[in-house]
Amino acid sequence: MNPEGIKFIADEMLGKLAKWLRTLGYDTTYYRDGADSGLVQIALVENRIILTRDIRLVERKLARNCVLIKSDNVWEQFEQIVRELDLDTKSHLFTRCLICNKELKLVEKEYVRDLVPPYVYQTQNEFYKCLECGRIYWPGTHKDSMLELLNNLDKET
Repeated sequence: MNPEGIKFIADEMLGKLAKWLRTLGYDTTYYRDGADSGLVQIALVENRIILTRDIRLVERKLARNCVLIKSDNVWEQFEQIVRELDLDTKSHLFTRCLICNKELKLVEKEYVRDLVPPYVYQTQNEFYKCLECGRIYWPGTHKDSMLELLNNLDKET
């Protein structure tokens, strides 16, 4: 499923899963306020799929669009969501801020000269900025590691 057609809200037990879904480009709110009623309300208003490990939350009448996450392991959680919802793991990679969930914008290299370490500035040519929190991203070795994990996931499917 395309990231533009689906949004998630992950409860407070699933912060790492939320980051992985953001890595794929999916709009994923990480709800840490604790009250299930608030989470359900946001899901209803914003048309989000609730991701939770809380069986009682899934059983709530208003929590219509829920996925009960079965594992404690973040990679198993991620695999479950990708398979159950047939998520696109390629088309929108690295397009969202992992911290605040906003879309990233490509910026000119010169713009980040004083915002990134000198070595990064010298060795990288592509930079993205989160217009919400200001965080700067660039493709580094972590991107290669994440791509390898995603490629392995595709092979298992």
